[in-house]
Amino acid sequence: MTRSRTRLGIATAALTAATLALTACAGESTADPAEAAPAEAGFPVTISDAFGEATIETAPERVVTWGWSTADAVLALGVVPVAIPAQPYGGDEDGVLPWIDEKLQELGAETPTILDSATGEVPIQEIAAADPDLFLAPYSGLTQEEYDQLTGLGIPVVAYPDQPWATPWRDVISITGQALGKSDEAAALLDDIDAQVSDTAAEHPEFAGLTVAQVWDTAGTFYLYLPADPRVEFTEDLGFVSAPSIADLDSGESTFYTTVGYENLDRLTSDVLVAYADTQEQMDEFLASDQARLLPQVATGAVAQVVGPAQIAAVSPPTALSLTWGLDAYVDALTQAVAALR
Repeated sequence: MTRSRTRLGIATAALTAATLALTACAGESTADPAEAAPAEAGFPVTISDAFGEATIETAPERVVTWGWSTADAVLALGVVPVAIPAQPYGGDEDGVLPWIDEKLQELGAETPTILDSATGEVPIQEIAAADPDLFLAPYSGLTQEEYDQLTGLGIPVVAYPDQPWATPWRDVISITGQALGKSDEAAALLDDIDAQVSDTAAEHPEFAGLTVAQVWDTAGTFYLYLPADPRVEFTEDLGFVSAPSIADLDSGESTFYTTVGYENLDRLTSDVLVAYADTQEQMDEFLASDQARLLPQVATGAVAQVVGPAQIAAVSPPTALSLTWGLDAYVDALTQAVAALR
């Protein structure tokens, strides 16, 4: 349905309501209009973000999500979006992530329209065709120009609070809950997730206090993830602490990662190393490489291997659905690495 047709429908409904109101007046009705049409509980909601603020008048029924993790939060709160971005990394041939597919099946819902995300640019025409009453993008790279185009179409837009691609995963859930009028449900969801993580940490007291560093050697560049990265925060929730050597190697080039020259890898000391790779072949090649031999954790065997796009995507960063979906496999990898220290 086009937006013009939707607005025409609204106008027709308003005219009908006005006619009924006049008829009621002619019949000297004593009904209180406020009682006849009460405001929807929890609405309107106004949410401020990096570009301005959005006022959501009623509970949204046609939600479009953009960026990472927002579709997960919407689905976890029991709402099925009308359109979500394709996620080629970790997703199936249509760009649908496995935990999203599982949740859709659980809800008995069809797959939403999959938006083209290949260029990273918001597909304005595709979104307009979905006729949304809310565009949610709290963890995304939405630009001012895209924001202006969407709001110019009359679509309420909720962007990130401060910087692109920097909203903590817990905040994504809270913001989504507020926008949907489900703040209490969002708080309960976070409590459930935190309880699962806390229970897992309690089941693995051997994790407590061990230092950890997380890395990815890809295309000739060695990435070291910093404490601000969500995957590091999640690992710390399980009892680990970030190794002091990470701060010593931080060049300040980014808020959530730094690159390290191969000649300095012997300075990256920690009890456990978490290493990422797209395939097991790539992981094996890395662990057998000359640069990896400089890492003390490789010598001890204390390397937690996280292999495959879906497993990597599940914790990079975690989402309302992926955190628990990938939790067991991630903990198993950590357990094996810690066992090598004994």
